[in-house]
Amino acid sequence: MTENGARRSRILPPTYLLVLIGVMVGLHFLLPLKALLTFPLTLVGLAPGLAGIALNLITDRAYKRHETTVNPFEASKALLTSGCFRFTRNPMYLGMSLFLLGLALFLGTLSPLLMVPVFPVMMEVIFIRPEEKMLEETFGEAYRDYKRRVRRWI
Repeated sequence: MTENGARRSRILPPTYLLVLIGVMVGLHFLLPLKALLTFPLTLVGLAPGLAGIALNLITDRAYKRHETTVNPFEASKALLTSGCFRFTRNPMYLGMSLFLLGLALFLGTLSPLLMVPVFPVMMEVIFIRPEEKMLEETFGEAYRDYKRRVRRWI
């Protein structure tokens, strides 16, 4: 058990991302439904995919620079409001979602694309709501002010 009572063995967001990647690739090959894009148009998926990776790397660096955690089950030591946090309260989840969109476009069939909205909904329910409650308890009015200024996603 950690200080806030959360178990260390809880499943973290990258695990959900990896599972969804597997589901999307499986659906593409086993149940593609309909071809939406063909090569070379599928390369358009590289833009959101690489943007998502870049956003996650930039955000991870910001967490490390401010010596706070990326683990959603641990209390933050700093309220990040600059850099990519000026545009979204959840840059890592946004980055992962962009990566999934890029993958779906790269695969080019309908069934993986239908899975893309599943990830942000899962993150909202499983992680974002509890995280925001914890941030509000930790940072109080500073976090409430940040919430009023910056959208949850984009």
